[in-house]
Amino acid sequence: MKQMTVDSIRVSPMNYQRVVILRENDSDRYLPIWIGPAEADAIAVKLQDLSVPRPLTHDLLREVIDKLGGSIRHILVNDLQNDTFYATISIEVNGAQEDIDCRPSDAVALAVRAQVPIFANESVLDKAGIQLDKETGKLSSPSEEGQPPGERRTEVKEEELEGMSAFTDFIDSLDLEDFENR
Repeated sequence: MKQMTVDSIRVSPMNYQRVVILRENDSDRYLPIWIGPAEADAIAVKLQDLSVPRPLTHDLLREVIDKLGGSIRHILVNDLQNDTFYATISIEVNGAQEDIDCRPSDAVALAVRAQVPIFANESVLDKAGIQLDKETGKLSSPSEEGQPPGERRTEVKEEELEGMSAFTDFIDSLDLEDFENR
């Protein structure tokens, strides 16, 4: 598991869909995840510390968890299959940990409200993570040679690569200068 931070929320110029960009805390690797407009707004409202007249759905969920004696420990983006990301919310209740399956967008919206860590499995980062070359600011792909054993990328199947064409198109459309000096 790698700890992540919400870097930004972007709108794809190709189809106007929202993308949350997570950044790995100890590297220049990013994870773009397509999300819905409501979830993008929910994340942005909290990140920008805006006040809303009534609680949003994610505020309500956090309040329900708290009132029922639970505490949110962290969220984990744990899988990517057929262009769909999967996540869990880890909640501690009465000394026991419960992992609740959810969409990553809802998990991130809840995590920013509860101020808990966001994690991503290495396998997800290997499949969909992007990295920037520190010198050029351009996308780079780590080669197997010269990589420490724990950082070698796992083999991604051909059908997974084909299924991720939407991610590739979006990444190609990014203005990479926005990521410089991070």
